[in-house]
Amino acid sequence: MEELQRLILLGENDRVDFKQRVTQPEKIARTMVSFANTKGGIILIGVKDNGRISGVDPEEEKHTLELAANFYCDPPVAMLYEEEEVDGATVLKVIIPESRYKPHFAKVKDDDWRGYVRVKDTSVQTSKMVNKALEVEEERAELLPLDRLENAAIEYLQTNPRLTLRQYMKLVNISQRRAYRILVKLVIHGYLRLHDKEKEEFYTLS
Repeated sequence: MEELQRLILLGENDRVDFKQRVTQPEKIARTMVSFANTKGGIILIGVKDNGRISGVDPEEEKHTLELAANFYCDPPVAMLYEEEEVDGATVLKVIIPESRYKPHFAKVKDDDWRGYVRVKDTSVQTSKMVNKALEVEEERAELLPLDRLENAAIEYLQTNPRLTLRQYMKLVNISQRRAYRILVKLVIHGYLRLHDKEKEEFYTLS
């Protein structure tokens, strides 16, 4: 109870998000993915944006959350639940740990999956991450052992100033979706930086 009040008092931030209800799995999936891709976080369901507790039926919310985690997140996002009673109202606390299987993508529409990260109190699409380098706490080698395809992007950028998605697809001969997934992974883990203010997005070494 005290912990819940402390979280509400601090307001929404890079680790906490308030939701009055969860009605659209595709929307909550973006928040879930952003926490899993960054440092982890907590979604308080049954709390309005202004911090007022409105309460929910936790079983109803869990149904939508499970749908979001398993069918609108790729790979699926892990969650833990805690229920808190406040003056007869139930708040569902959804704990999403930082994932070991980054990057996760959220389904925006059919055949359109996008990566998100948490920046302050917002879930930001990874293509908007201009100059927002993420802190990497562990040694990079421990955090993400690079495979042949990932190394190819790094090696290319050691002798070239920039790399576009199309150049990378051609370089390693893979599909657009797979190429995008690998480049996003390298951005999330702090190896590359994405620049999206030009006509065509491109990547550079961080």
